Amino acid sequence: MSIPPLLRELLTTPAPSGYEGPAAANWRAAAEPFAEVWTDTMGTSYAKVAGTGGGPTLAVFGHIDEIGIALTHVDDQGNCAFSVIGGYDPSTLVAQRVELITRNGIVPGVIARRRLEPSERREGKKPELADLHIDIGARDRDDALQLVEIGDPGVLGGAPQELPNDRFVSRSLDNRLGSFVALEAARAVAEAGGAPGDVIAVASVQEELGVYGARAAAFGLEPQVAIAVDITPSTDAAGGDVKIGGKVEVGAGPAIARGSTLHPRVFGLLREAAEADSIDHSIEVTTAHTYTDADYVHLSRAGVPTGLVSIPIRYAHSSIELAQWSDVDGAIRLIAAFAQRLSADVDFSR
Repeated sequence: MSIPPLLRELLTTPAPSGYEGPAAANWRAAAEPFAEVWTDTMGTSYAKVAGTGGGPTLAVFGHIDEIGIALTHVDDQGNCAFSVIGGYDPSTLVAQRVELITRNGIVPGVIARRRLEPSERREGKKPELADLHIDIGARDRDDALQLVEIGDPGVLGGAPQELPNDRFVSRSLDNRLGSFVALEAARAVAEAGGAPGDVIAVASVQEELGVYGARAAAFGLEPQVAIAVDITPSTDAAGGDVKIGGKVEVGAGPAIARGSTLHPRVFGLLREAAEADSIDHSIEVTTAHTYTDADYVHLSRAGVPTGLVSIPIRYAHSSIELAQWSDVDGAIRLIAAFAQRLSADVDFSR
């Protein structure tokens, strides 16, 4: 497969939580030819396709932020200490390349681990964040501070790479895939001449910090129904466990979530759309939390009937997240088909 240009652009644009501007600008530019586009003060972006038949307003949320890092200190040797933006396992950071977002543009660097004491090596000491630093090639502290500032954010390097069997690997699949699917589903609705109700694609921000952008967006939009689009860890990766949330595999199509906080009518309509359009899919089971935008969208104001569509990936929250294009395409087609089922008389009462 060939990664679509827009998706490749989103995947290669450094934009961690709180610093989503460049990726969001690319997303909005792609939406402008077919939608009404705007943004809010948090940085969340919107693309609206007007409805044609008095149906309910559907908001499709895909957060556009990615996990990252932020510089906290530069020592006398020019080594940069850092903290994380979002959830990183320190073991995934060792020997990684980084792209720091600075006033002078992108500054490259590498994450190195301090030399361990012989006793630590014998004990097999696991990496901790305090053991790591970023080397940007500086001679000393003054030299480093000519290139970077304290607080500069960054992301891991990890350019998209196409693999056999329709698969590809990249950093930031979580969740540039979700924002891409939301936008492309809205585009598909526009190309079909619209849906019964308004369809609003939402590229929400700061999800990795606490679902902040989606909380504000849901309150402001007050949609009558919503879908969150995110990734989910696939159970076909080493260590995957189907007993936790069901069998969800790369290549099996998007996962439709069924759970306590998700609306049963939304789940039913998603499953009906998948079956009617012969879209491969699996069922993912959630209970108290989905750990996506859905967790806060569904309880906005007096409550929003909410569903969740997830794309299975391997190696989440790393620089080598892996997905299959057919699952992404299936999610786009599924959400576009769902939008067409939202007639004016659809009933979400429980």
